Amino acid sequence: MKRVSLLSAAFLLCTFAVSAQETGNWRAANQTAKSITGDIGISPEKIFINFARFTMSRIRALRPAEVAAAFEADSATAGAGSLYRLSIPPEQKFLHKNTLCGSDETQWMATYVEGKTLKVAFFSNAAPPVFTLEALQNSPNLCGTFTYVK
Repeated sequence: MKRVSLLSAAFLLCTFAVSAQETGNWRAANQTAKSITGDIGISPEKIFINFARFTMSRIRALRPAEVAAAFEADSATAGAGSLYRLSIPPEQKFLHKNTLCGSDETQWMATYVEGKTLKVAFFSNAAPPVFTLEALQNSPNLCGTFTYVK
């Protein structure tokens, strides 16, 4: 009985540690991030983009194969990422009057931390994204992939 409790506690700590890696302030690193969002900040329940604050909720951890499909990571070494639910209206303008998902509401965010690099993908659509290479290549709901560094 104690063994099950210890395993459950270890799993919970690992789950919180994965999501805790994403917290903090991140500098825009790729051209997409530099031209649309600029630097971002992530707390356990909020994301800050261009001085605007949005509430988010962590839905689940992404498996290494899902991370590999979404962020072109090596599935053998990829760690877990996270899937978040959020709501960013299409009217919300960021840098250079850009939006995240054009005329669609941004409803999902996937993240993956590797060292001091954070990769973020934003999605529209009420249904959660499917994280397979084929589904993502043909997805009209993938709004963009952004890279940030600490």
